[in-house]
Amino acid sequence: MLPGKSPGATRKKPIMWLLYFGLLVVLVVAGYLSGRSRALAASRKSHLHSRPSYHGAFIVVLVLVPMLAFFAVGAPIANRSVEHGALSAFDPAVLDDTLRRGAVLRDIVALATGQYAGSPSPALTRGAEAYASARQWTNNMLLGGGLVLGFLGIALGLRSIAAGFRARNHVEHAVKIALFLCASAAVLTTIGIVFSVLFESIRFFERISPSEFLFGLHWSPQTAIRADQGGSSGAFGIVPLVTGTLLITVVAMSIAAPIGLLSAIYMAEYASPRFRSIAKPILEILAGIPTVVLGFFAALSVAPWVREIGQWAGLNVASESALAAGLVMGMMIIPFVSSLSDDVINAVPQSLRDGSYAMGATRSETIKKVVLPAAFAGIVSSFMLAISRAVGETMIVVMAAGLAANLTFNPLEAVTTFTVQIKTILVGDQEFDSAKTLSAFALGLVLFFFTLTLNIIALQTVKRYREQYD
Repeated sequence: MLPGKSPGATRKKPIMWLLYFGLLVVLVVAGYLSGRSRALAASRKSHLHSRPSYHGAFIVVLVLVPMLAFFAVGAPIANRSVEHGALSAFDPAVLDDTLRRGAVLRDIVALATGQYAGSPSPALTRGAEAYASARQWTNNMLLGGGLVLGFLGIALGLRSIAAGFRARNHVEHAVKIALFLCASAAVLTTIGIVFSVLFESIRFFERISPSEFLFGLHWSPQTAIRADQGGSSGAFGIVPLVTGTLLITVVAMSIAAPIGLLSAIYMAEYASPRFRSIAKPILEILAGIPTVVLGFFAALSVAPWVREIGQWAGLNVASESALAAGLVMGMMIIPFVSSLSDDVINAVPQSLRDGSYAMGATRSETIKKVVLPAAFAGIVSSFMLAISRAVGETMIVVMAAGLAANLTFNPLEAVTTFTVQIKTILVGDQEFDSAKTLSAFALGLVLFFFTLTLNIIALQTVKRYREQYD
């Protein structure tokens, strides 16, 4: 019986993965060493076009690529065939429902691996036996196919070793293709994210008018479940979220921009090497502090401090305010401005400074008239990166600025942002067919276009001012 012999089966699937990739490593190492040694022996008789290491690397490519491709294609096909064989013991009418099909498959796997509790039905027993048999067969096929491809790659690589064979060219071409695939994966991932958000946003706009969403002055995504339920307006105007996001970002940049830029100027132009080696790492520690820690600091220290100062000055300050969140967020993004601006200022050629000094300019005049204009494009890029970081921050705003979607430009009042509302809407169990849940995707789409606009502005600014100093 399956339950009696299955404890070892729980490890069959992980062992198959380990065996396959262990076999891959062994064949790769063996192919490299054999190809390199064969090329060394051939180089004693005649001059080779490529170094022996390139011949070994060429065999590595011949082994690695086919085996990875075979596993990437064969493993999903094997899983599908195993599942189909295991489910064939059941009535097709039982498996019409996707949820029931998944539940039956989980029971089959549990029984086949000795983790099923209770007395299995005859159909479940037959399915588990078919699953175990098919899994063993497909595992053997994968291992055998990979082994054959690996040996064929080694044999083909060893046969190609000759004086005129351009192994280096083939290896460099393979590396170029690998780099292209990595770059394409990054681009395709971005495109996939955009389209996934776009499709859900289209579903949202089928329920809510785009004009109401973009120009509405009230945000309250709670919608009534029953007709007689009150207190759920279902208003989806994002103007309060736009003002809250911009308000906190302006407060944060008013802190981070001057402090970050001035600290970068001091580090690059005035500080001694010893002070710079100590101060710059300490300054960059701010970038590594978790935002939830900064949120606690904002909620427990900065927000009460801001409220006490406001009361002392006769101002009405909310317990959660945009000013408190913006101050802490500005502290957080100082390293983004400082570090990037420091690197850009240091990249300005020393010859520009020497020319300015030769004309009688002082150090401060050289910084203002020569260094900063030459580094202006990079400084703008650092500012735009800091703004994008501030716009995308969530935890600090949640803990220090609150969740109230108030339409106000007063930094002493509570506000909310795009990211906070996205987090709030998608917390817990959600029905992805309601306007409330779909509104999170619409907010994400607007936030994407907002950051895209910032990047376009930064690129145009960099392009315009960089040409003057090339």
